Amino acid sequence: MDFLRIDEDRKFMARALELAVRGMGHARPNPMVGAVIVKDGRIIGEGWHEKFGGPHAEVNAFAHCTEDPKGATLYVTLEPCSHYGKTPPCADLIIKKDIDRVVTAMVDPNPLVSGKGIRKLRDAGIFVTVGVMEKEARKLNEVFLKYVTEHKPFVLYKAAMSLDGKTACYTGDSQWISSEESREEVHVLRGCYRGIMVGAGTVIKDNPQLTARTEGLDDPVRIIVDGNLSVPLKAKVFQKPGETIVLTTTAADEKKREELSSMGVDIIMTDSGEKGKVDLPSAMTGLALKGIDGILLEGGATLAASAFEAEIVDKVRIYQAPMIIGGTKAPGLIGGAGAPSIAKAIRMKNISTEMSGPDLVIEAYVDREDAKTPDRRIDELEEELKAKDETAAAEGPSEHKEQEG
Repeated sequence: MDFLRIDEDRKFMARALELAVRGMGHARPNPMVGAVIVKDGRIIGEGWHEKFGGPHAEVNAFAHCTEDPKGATLYVTLEPCSHYGKTPPCADLIIKKDIDRVVTAMVDPNPLVSGKGIRKLRDAGIFVTVGVMEKEARKLNEVFLKYVTEHKPFVLYKAAMSLDGKTACYTGDSQWISSEESREEVHVLRGCYRGIMVGAGTVIKDNPQLTARTEGLDDPVRIIVDGNLSVPLKAKVFQKPGETIVLTTTAADEKKREELSSMGVDIIMTDSGEKGKVDLPSAMTGLALKGIDGILLEGGATLAASAFEAEIVDKVRIYQAPMIIGGTKAPGLIGGAGAPSIAKAIRMKNISTEMSGPDLVIEAYVDREDAKTPDRRIDELEEELKAKDETAAAEGPSEHKEQEG
């Protein structure tokens, strides 16, 4: 592939990714997907997956075509589906529209697709290029990738702290460490994640509403970790409209569990080895079964420590304010016993920074070298596709095959 084609492919795939973002908070649990149809170097159709259950990005792009797409190139951020779900297979529509070439950012790890869409297109004589802006596409759908491959929610831990790592003063005062701009951004984040999770201590101390309060975005499911059911029934999280789930244990008062259930609160009981402490990994499985694909973890230092210890956190987003609080009794970001040695410390990778008003925002991923990440699962699928192509090439020439980019 020449450099001119590479530049052109990246240009149009970047546009497809821009479109895909418009489905944020609306497409879940489906992935965010954007599609662009290009003919003679011109965009003649665009679309994205606007909402769950609605037409896919490719369908919308074809519907908005300004001219006949025959012989055009389709750029799509995720492999076109090849199965019947809530909508017909997009691969069949692409073939019907007589598209010459399809450029997709990545293979879909969903077992219902996982290379089948690409194979169907190639078998129909369509040139297919895989891997253009793949890194960006994976990050865009990181929640979907973990949910569909591991059947567990993707967890983002969000917190605000001072330059010296304090989350409150020794008096307990913490409003507000982060800037107004950062707080507005967090409300948008809440609308982008299916669930928001806090501990009992946060509810008792702050009595938060845990809502998005952002126009166009739905409020998240409120998830309270409360092993002993110490949160009062009059707390705002139980009074406000919306779905609430409490993660608790058999050590909790049975009468209070029944009262919460009668109020419409969903109860998940998962006991760990410690009495009154929720088994978070098991709870994640239970939440996934309820359709919770992504969680914004906003708990305090105690819940944060438990979450990292249980290895359920995938990513962190820290808002660091330009202030110094000081004090040995002022709480820090993570509680618990902490790492006994530097070698045991939690390592982070893929660190990026940006500004939110006056605050420095640090984003990073938990480094689990031994874990089989969604990225590795996709790598395996792509290697499998390449191996099949090499086998087919050895058996005889095929005019519709093209090496992945």
